Amino acid sequence: MRDVPAAPPVLRMAGVTKSFGATRALDDVGFELGRGEVHALIGENGAGKSTLMKVLSGALAPDAGRMEIDGRPYSPSGPADGLRSGVSMIYQELTLAPHLTVAENIMLGREARAAGWLDRRETARRVREVLALVRHPEISPDVRVGRLSVGAKQVVEIARALLHRSRILVLDEPTSSLGQEDSRRLFEIVRGLKGQGVGVVYISHFLEEVRRVADRYTVLRDGRSVGSGAMEGTGLDDLIQLMVGRKFSRLFPRVGHAVGGPVLAADRLKGARMAAPVSLSLARGEILGVAGLIGSGRTEFLRAVFGLDGIEGGAVVVSGAELSGRRPWARVRRGLGLLSEDRQGEGLALSLSVADNMTLSDLAPYRRRGLLRSARRNKAVGDWIGKLKIKAESPAQPVGGLSGGNQQKVALARLLHQKASVLLLDEPTRGIDVVSKGQIYEWIGGLAREGKAVLFVSSYLPELLGIADRIAVFHRGSLVESRPAAAWDAAGLMAAATTGRASKDAATGQRNGT
Repeated sequence: MRDVPAAPPVLRMAGVTKSFGATRALDDVGFELGRGEVHALIGENGAGKSTLMKVLSGALAPDAGRMEIDGRPYSPSGPADGLRSGVSMIYQELTLAPHLTVAENIMLGREARAAGWLDRRETARRVREVLALVRHPEISPDVRVGRLSVGAKQVVEIARALLHRSRILVLDEPTSSLGQEDSRRLFEIVRGLKGQGVGVVYISHFLEEVRRVADRYTVLRDGRSVGSGAMEGTGLDDLIQLMVGRKFSRLFPRVGHAVGGPVLAADRLKGARMAAPVSLSLARGEILGVAGLIGSGRTEFLRAVFGLDGIEGGAVVVSGAELSGRRPWARVRRGLGLLSEDRQGEGLALSLSVADNMTLSDLAPYRRRGLLRSARRNKAVGDWIGKLKIKAESPAQPVGGLSGGNQQKVALARLLHQKASVLLLDEPTRGIDVVSKGQIYEWIGGLAREGKAVLFVSSYLPELLGIADRIAVFHRGSLVESRPAAAWDAAGLMAAATTGRASKDAATGQRNGT
């Protein structure tokens, strides 16, 4: 009996090299993806993962190396060519058109036509079908994408990729803005795609979910492939050691700190985009975690506190003084700092330098007689770059040229630089690798030890349970319950977030944010 030769992998990449000036982003990288396989691509921020996938998509041309799809040479001339070859990408930074509707974004480039005209009935049918596939039929096809939350935008991006029915689907941090339930639905979709023979490249810094969803893994470090193998039997510590080149044991480092008196209070605060008034207090030296599903009202609450949205009722009180009006700059002067969940749309000015982004909220230390002392500022920014281990060529590099994780570090550095005493952090570890997350947790603990107050919104329940002193849960715009982190577990948090019902054993005095 003659052996049947094994089918070639759906994707083979060999010797892929890419440099940007003196920086070698990819160095002789190889990668293979089988049909119906989920292959995890793992590495720290700046390791080369997104660059490798941009080469695959056709967005970047490699300096050297070769690629094959289904055993045939593949050399895309651009992203459209990659899409025609069966490669669909969902980038970490979303690529939607905010001025277009959900339906228009999903169908963009694949519009249904009849006799040369747009077939609106067929368009609506396909959009409803794919939104049902991702189990979000409540997202209106007619709403403009710019009005959606970041999490809902990510769902639309996933729906658009599924519509193309590609042979190779790349998911770059697909759950970074999704709650636990939406993440579970995504895993079901991925399993369904496997059954259809689709090869999935899965990029994520959530190593627990990577081990759950992937069949194989490849680890990149400093632009080189340093390990690959079957996920079964591979431990979390093994993956982390490959990523960083050393043992790493502290996933959720705790820094001792004392909780003092109230410093921030929202008294029946009702923002223009909030469904219901919320009362919640925050103390000096406290880390208050906020949990909830997409659309639960967490982000809308932070935006109202910071003055980004209009206030329809209630008050924001800082150190005993009520803040009036909708003026974010006045909040900054009173010591508030906001890290937006939408770092590209609101958190950073991508065309400006790293130095500008870090210091624009507080230029006073670098001005003399009205002139900016650039050398002094660049030295200070260089110190922050070293302290936060930001991978940047220099303080003058445009922040848009950094990886997503390093952009997030720049956004965090801005708050630390302006010496904010109350930090409102919305998904601060989104798109951050496991080592950088540990650094951020340590920084947050250190800030609390200095007496600063931290309000920390996250969809990643383990980090809330791991570092918060107290956790509040939102459900459909309302605050459900707030109590010490030690009184919660993951199941209890999910139950409160999904049902809106507080557990019966919660102490009465821990309700309503007290």
